[in-house]
Amino acid sequence: MIQATQNPVDIINARVPGYKDLQMLLVNPEGIIEQILPMGGVKADSRASVIDVAGDWISLGGVDLQINGALGLAFPDLKVENAHVLQKIGQFLWDVGVDGFLPTLVTTSVEKIQRSLAVIADIIPSQQAGAKILGVHLEGPFLNYQKRGAHPAEYLLPLTIEEVKRVLGDYAHIVKVITLAPELDPIGEVIPYLRSLGITVSLGHSQATSAQGQLAFELGATMVTHAFNAMPPLHHREPGLLGTAITHPNVMCGFIADGEHVSPTMLQILLRASDYEKGLFLVSDALSPLGLPDGVYPWDSRQIEIKNGTARLADGTLSGTTLPLLVGVQNLVKWGICNVETAILLATDAPRQAIGLPEIGKSQAANLLHWHGDETTKELTWQRLLG
Repeated sequence: MIQATQNPVDIINARVPGYKDLQMLLVNPEGIIEQILPMGGVKADSRASVIDVAGDWISLGGVDLQINGALGLAFPDLKVENAHVLQKIGQFLWDVGVDGFLPTLVTTSVEKIQRSLAVIADIIPSQQAGAKILGVHLEGPFLNYQKRGAHPAEYLLPLTIEEVKRVLGDYAHIVKVITLAPELDPIGEVIPYLRSLGITVSLGHSQATSAQGQLAFELGATMVTHAFNAMPPLHHREPGLLGTAITHPNVMCGFIADGEHVSPTMLQILLRASDYEKGLFLVSDALSPLGLPDGVYPWDSRQIEIKNGTARLADGTLSGTTLPLLVGVQNLVKWGICNVETAILLATDAPRQAIGLPEIGKSQAANLLHWHGDETTKELTWQRLLG
């Protein structure tokens, strides 16, 4: 990684996702992108250090909107005594190319949710180095029992405004995304309430029909959680929640590219069927053993076994991964599902778009990744460039 200095830095001959032709990125001494311009559009600053990336790709770091823990800590197990581990997790995620993340709290007791939210709310204002906590993703407890997957049934709750208020408590301001099953609220009052709080509503762990999904999107839901997983499959007579989401112009679907949660063939169908520039984004869905070797680890009151980055309960239920977000980018290229530019966008700009953050452009901190892709071998590597 090349560190920024007190002088400006000009990055030349860069391919930037979303931009045509080669670009020059002008970074000021404070480490902020001042301009992104076509090569030849402006002369390099004579004071600047020049980095020639020779046609390689430059992007912001990844943003992971669904990550359940790392380094042995599951986010629902946060407490004052282990809060310091969050800083280590932030540094670990930074080291694996992630700029920001939403600690994801899966279904558990209201007491544990409140405890974790309190810890995160206390830490957010004092964040320093490493990947930044951008808010919280509540994945539950308002999920369909039949599609709960690895979520413990005893903590599932009815989807009412009263129960939502009880779960959010005093911490609605840090909850960025909530995953829920819309069919649990036939009155249709919860989604507008959550949107009034500024919370992005994502549909998942659901048996919703196409009509129920469409109604939820009309009410303000704008995301789908881990496409294909924990929802009815696509069917030619009943497209279901996913089919409705794919064809909706204002809905973005998260998906996992570990090769286990969804077949690479189905991912190829998903990308071909979607407006991938506006409709899809990658997530890791990584669990607490992220950053640890394969083995058996505790997971709430149960255990999960990690093999080759895939987590399963003792009964074989798929429960997540331990692969970092950018491995999904590399997999998409390796499997020939999309080109390098699209793969990078799906982990960097697209998740930012999903939660209303700015995509790469001027006036942003130059926390940049330098990608080198070989279209022949389908190998893609990256390293931190600035930041």
